[in-house]
Amino acid sequence: MERRKKQDKFEDYAYIIDFMPYGHPDDKRPIHKREPLAQVIGENYFTLLEVSIKKGVSPLIMDRVYIGKGERDVVFKIKRRLRYEDLTPTAKSELPYVLEYIVKENEKRFVEFYNNASPITTKLHQLELLPGIGKKTMWAIIEERKNKPFENFEELANRVKGLAHPEKPIINRILYELQNPNTKYKVFTS
Repeated sequence: MERRKKQDKFEDYAYIIDFMPYGHPDDKRPIHKREPLAQVIGENYFTLLEVSIKKGVSPLIMDRVYIGKGERDVVFKIKRRLRYEDLTPTAKSELPYVLEYIVKENEKRFVEFYNNASPITTKLHQLELLPGIGKKTMWAIIEERKNKPFENFEELANRVKGLAHPEKPIINRILYELQNPNTKYKVFTS
């Protein structure tokens, strides 16, 4: 059973957050011996990875690429898993924009989080883990979702006062979890 759970954590798609056509800038080898690399973030579990890119392919930042098992059209192979500190300055600066795109593209998944978030302990609720959401906003979300589940971010923003951009706390929480991998409660990353 444990093996199956671990297998489910593999990403099938990722988004490019930095493309390095001449390899990593810290690589001491001559340029002709380096391979094109990209730093990517997984679509489902927000896994940070470094991948080698097939020769003759030049992906752009925010391109969605297949990294799963089987034939890949852009990615040659997955090199390694990265920590936030391993990201290039370009990747760090592009990450919030790519996360915003991923969250908006998967709006239903994250609206479901608002609809289904539950208490973690008697004094802490999952909603409170989102930056900017305190007790007052948490209770406003809980009371509103009792009436009718939220359907999208726009409806959520209209029905809950003090939550103008419901996608922002999610993006900020994902960034926090990536920057602090040893955080006690993980909501979105694995």
